[in-house]
Amino acid sequence: MSEDLKINGARLWDRLMEMARIGATEMGGCNRQALTDLDKQGRDLFISWAKAVGCTIAVDEVGNIFARLEGSNPDADPILMGSHLDTQATGGKFDGVYGVLAALEVVQTLVEAKHVVAPPLEIAVWTNEEGCRFPPAMLGSGVMSGAYSLEQAYASTDKEGRTLGEELDRIGYRGTLPASPRPYAAMLEAHIEQGPILEADEKTIGVVSGIQGAHWFDLKVTGASAHAGPTPMAMRKDPWRAVAPIVSQVLQLADDHAPWGRATIGDVSADPGARNTVPHTLYLSIDIRHPEEGVLASMEEEMRCIIADACAAANVTHSLQEVWHMPPTTFAPHLVDTIEVAADALGYSSMRLVSGAGHDSLHTAQFAPTAMIFVPCADGLSHNELESAEPADLEAGANVLLRAIANLGEAQARD
Repeated sequence: MSEDLKINGARLWDRLMEMARIGATEMGGCNRQALTDLDKQGRDLFISWAKAVGCTIAVDEVGNIFARLEGSNPDADPILMGSHLDTQATGGKFDGVYGVLAALEVVQTLVEAKHVVAPPLEIAVWTNEEGCRFPPAMLGSGVMSGAYSLEQAYASTDKEGRTLGEELDRIGYRGTLPASPRPYAAMLEAHIEQGPILEADEKTIGVVSGIQGAHWFDLKVTGASAHAGPTPMAMRKDPWRAVAPIVSQVLQLADDHAPWGRATIGDVSADPGARNTVPHTLYLSIDIRHPEEGVLASMEEEMRCIIADACAAANVTHSLQEVWHMPPTTFAPHLVDTIEVAADALGYSSMRLVSGAGHDSLHTAQFAPTAMIFVPCADGLSHNELESAEPADLEAGANVLLRAIANLGEAQARD
């Protein structure tokens, strides 16, 4: 019977568009940042839909929502699905939201077909995945995994000085369920790719085998200010003499570790920042990524050598501070296989790939077997109001999620 199950693509699309109206921006995106009044509206809407399908609702201490549909074996470890509803300030309609509403569509399809799986099914809405209002990102799932304490989460502060704990109380989403790991048979997260690979390779489904590791650094390079006109080039202590080769060589470092190496210099500033003054200090952010821990460690070591050598050659000083590290995450092989089998059975073209962005699945993988399903997004755009995805691709991803859940449920019933 599970072979005949298909989600209602029109209903999924209509719900995505209805959710997108909450916090809609002039350019067609969404601004529904975590724990704002708009986030509360989105949460309330999701809960109303989930209750109508027959789910019970629980909210934990950090505001994560869990909508549960009982299975034929209430003692079985549940299968978890979901993602997040919060957006960037200039976010799109699909990032995170698709994973929540695809999971809801899977549950409703099973209910309407009277297809009862053995394990209970839960849909998670994770708090503050984006981290643009309350740093760090993926905070709700991070608390549940033990990566952050509840006290750290409550103390996180936005630019206006409001704490996450205060805002949870204000919108009525500080729950009583402990925000700690519980047994789950599996966790599956559907998501738009947020990159261009699926579209470029003309594939419908991305079978995600893991998440790239990342290091974020702040680099400060210090020389001496001087007048741009009277000071000969050979007599300057110009930090650009070091920074220019650092930038080119760090970017080359990623090319040397293709195809999965990444290096980004996303933020550069000069002090004093005057047109006719040699700056005394340059500040750079450096982001390096790779899915293999050993390769990532090697890239970090090489990067440190590049910086040290360039600064010594330019007779300037430097300091390098690591501000964040996301370790590479490998997803559960049997779940990766399950997703691939489901895509093949449904006739969707697919490919295996590694996520270049962080997701709540990074944290859930610490307490539950986890895997992800990607679908294409136009031009790879995300965290952008122009973020776009085709209804047919979104429907395909939800169908793969449905087939994978049904297969996992049947396997659990046989065990």
